[in-house]
Amino acid sequence: MTPGDVVEKWNQRHQEAGSQGSAAQVLLRNRHLLPHSGKALDLACGRGANAMLLAQSALETHAWDFSSVAIAQLEEHARENGLKIETQVRDVVACPPEAASFDLILVSFFLERTLIPRLIQALRPKGMIFCQTFVQEVYLDRGPSTNAWRLEKNELLHLFQGLQVHYYREDGGICSQPTGVSDLAMIVASKGA
Repeated sequence: MTPGDVVEKWNQRHQEAGSQGSAAQVLLRNRHLLPHSGKALDLACGRGANAMLLAQSALETHAWDFSSVAIAQLEEHARENGLKIETQVRDVVACPPEAASFDLILVSFFLERTLIPRLIQALRPKGMIFCQTFVQEVYLDRGPSTNAWRLEKNELLHLFQGLQVHYYREDGGICSQPTGVSDLAMIVASKGA
């Protein structure tokens, strides 16, 4: 599949979606950890449910995605709700955020391991990462069909090593009763001063 085919697939998926989606569980469960002010990025934002929540939290919010359809839908929702969100159609792998440019970066259901060091560099001093994605132990019928796009056990901790962890959840094989987050790993971590 060519890069153009991938973009077209996601444009079509966003076009067919019946809603804006819902905010990431890592964000909903940890809103109390959001800074009172600062510059936030919803990376690979999709239709922008996370960006909307960040903007409602009085953060200067930026939202990037390579799908022009997703960005157009987010812009419409932001306008309807009177929210200011700086959007950009952007291939975040080819053009990651610049060093020391954000106080908060949120990544939900987007796994590009080679990008993680650049995201850490993009944090300002005391900047925070909110991240969640699927693990390889599948409990629910959703997410990527290949393990290459799913995390190994404790991999999210290793990817963000060197940051101070404030929240981490990964149920793994001990989960006796699957919940809506049983197939996810979630982390909130911050960079030193």
